[in-house]
Amino acid sequence: MIFDIAQFKKINHKTEILSGLTVALALVPEAVAFALIANVPPLVGLYAAFMVCLITSVFGGRPGMISGATGALAVVMVSLVKTHGIDYLFAAVVLMGIIQIIVGILKLGKFIRLVPQPVIYGFVNGLAIVIGMAQLEQFKQRATDGNLEWLSGSPLFIMLTLVAATMLIIHYLPKMTKAIPSSLAALLLISGVVIFFGLDTKTVGDLASIKGGLPQFYFPQVPLNLETLKIVFPYSLILAGIGLIESLLTLTLVDEITETKGRGNKECIAQGSANIVTGFFGGMGGCAMIGQSIINVSSGGRSRLSGIVAATGLISFILFGSELIEKVPMGALVGLMFMVSIGTFEWGTFRIMNKIPKSDALIIIAVTGLTVIFDLAIAVAAGVIIAALVFAWDNAIRIRARKFLDKNGVKNYEIFGPLFFGSISSFHEKFDPQNDPKDIIVDFKESRIVDHSAIEAVNQLTERYSKLNKRICLKHLSPDCVKLLGKAGSMVEVNYYEDPEYIVVEK
Repeated sequence: MIFDIAQFKKINHKTEILSGLTVALALVPEAVAFALIANVPPLVGLYAAFMVCLITSVFGGRPGMISGATGALAVVMVSLVKTHGIDYLFAAVVLMGIIQIIVGILKLGKFIRLVPQPVIYGFVNGLAIVIGMAQLEQFKQRATDGNLEWLSGSPLFIMLTLVAATMLIIHYLPKMTKAIPSSLAALLLISGVVIFFGLDTKTVGDLASIKGGLPQFYFPQVPLNLETLKIVFPYSLILAGIGLIESLLTLTLVDEITETKGRGNKECIAQGSANIVTGFFGGMGGCAMIGQSIINVSSGGRSRLSGIVAATGLISFILFGSELIEKVPMGALVGLMFMVSIGTFEWGTFRIMNKIPKSDALIIIAVTGLTVIFDLAIAVAAGVIIAALVFAWDNAIRIRARKFLDKNGVKNYEIFGPLFFGSISSFHEKFDPQNDPKDIIVDFKESRIVDHSAIEAVNQLTERYSKLNKRICLKHLSPDCVKLLGKAGSMVEVNYYEDPEYIVVEK
């Protein structure tokens, strides 16, 4: 069910509509900029923002989250566009959508839970820095020789004044009134001042014209053969992965802010459907946008209505209001995005740095840096790998054995901690087959055999004692462990009475 009528009646429609309009204004320069990065016409980015935002807002798994054309995808697309042309990009976007739908149908979106909290902190902080740094481009202008140079003199002063005024309005207006989202009020007020006084400053129109019609159905003009698939599939796979990672992490962030829970797999299907439609209607595809999502949520947008208003507002600008929107000063939008950057950054990480394990602090710093230097996908993958290695190392050094001789002269080894591929070396070091008595008991009651490498380690242990004609008794092993002890001979006794039931992962 897309709409819950009872919930729809409860929402603040005025707040949702005003929040959606604020997002629509912020989507315009972002979509144009990302289109230029991808080396495609501005309308390709604007159409993508409209279609992806609309479809995910209606069918997605996270009401209040905003999707559209993003820079993370644009930097991947530029290579394909330069080498094969825009039609191959459209084909890649369609295939990207199909992959994302498959991920959603197979319910693989749940694996976002494997991303540790330090990785999420690093991702959020890195993205906040990226959002802030991206605005610095607006402080440049094209010189007479065609190269970009930093603003100076009066243009720089006006730009800085507009940015500062926008940020002050956004920060202080909510303390006086919440009748209108502060972000929208700031954009309207600063735009009015610039237009009324005729200030000479950069506007949206300086990026590109946004005037256009409705997106038209367009089948990508590419050969339908295996060669085309070989070209587009690698790009589609990367785009699908980056898009889902950014979308699901943004979903998690919005969940935390709103203290509600989204549906990851449903969002995967919605993102995929949106990209398929976008690819057939001349758009560059997209995914969740953390900046615009934060704008929406902080402005009061909590339902699907705000995203629908943002999408319809954007297409309305393209169809009817391009001349007005092109007059919006970039200083106001830069100020808005700076506030988004500040609001996105997890400032609490500085407070907890000396209270959390050093490994977690390292992960936060590493993911933040990699997000800024490379991209989101590389940063998150590296963060998860580092976290997994740290976890494996921590558990590997925790395995221990309590040793004692009972009244019958039998040597007992009580094993504590998980036995898996990372701890088998330490496990073997606990035993002394040469000097142990004839009978040995190894008790796994306080341990757990996790994987096939652990089973092999137990097999090797039994072999070591069997070769010395010493009897070894293994206690508290699960039935599946017993079945996998293929090398247990006559000198090995297995007692799994009252043993735990768990499954060991086989090769």
